[in-house]
Amino acid sequence: MKVTLSFEKSSSCDVSIMVDALRASTTITMALNSFEKIIPCFSPEEAIELKKELGGVIAGERNGAKIEGFDLGNSPTALKDYKTDENLLILTTSNGTRILENMDSKVLVGSMVNAKSVALKSIDLAREHIDVVMAGVKGRFAIEDFLASGEILYWITQFIDDCELSEYGEAAILASSDCDLAKKSFMNSRTSKKLMELGYQKDVEFCCMKNVTDNVAIYENNELTLYI
Repeated sequence: MKVTLSFEKSSSCDVSIMVDALRASTTITMALNSFEKIIPCFSPEEAIELKKELGGVIAGERNGAKIEGFDLGNSPTALKDYKTDENLLILTTSNGTRILENMDSKVLVGSMVNAKSVALKSIDLAREHIDVVMAGVKGRFAIEDFLASGEILYWITQFIDDCELSEYGEAAILASSDCDLAKKSFMNSRTSKKLMELGYQKDVEFCCMKNVTDNVAIYENNELTLYI
């Protein structure tokens, strides 16, 4: 099995794992506790129109902050135990939902909180190539995505005997292997600092946690659902 790490665009036509650790991937993963379906939107205006058409709960952020008039922001801690009678979440974020739009493979959503589970599901789904794709921040490398990708790649390599891992992927595993140092780097990243300034320290701390859920989202037909 060929296993690679990419930035923004996937090199796989087989299986890709989208990683936007702070916070879209984590939010999507935890929202599956409360919602059967998540529709990612690529602009706030599209999200608002979809809610008018379909109902549901609308969530999202721009520049880290909750969009005015939305029900929720892009907050995994707000969504993980969210109580609602609605089964649809409409979500728009600055980076993660944008990345989904350009993938031509089967797409799973990965983060620190489901690293082991998304690794296992990707192996189950893939025929020959798994590509872990870092969303970054507005076209810039984000260390938190690199570290979360390293954790996912570590678990993939634990479950595949014949694994052809790219050197970029090896570097990500090495970077995430020292748990204390990785957490420190995650918490001190540019994105983490900005989110904490906006009052989202609990989100940042939660996004650092490893393997707290078995939820894995799959992206098909412009919708995210639980992969079983």
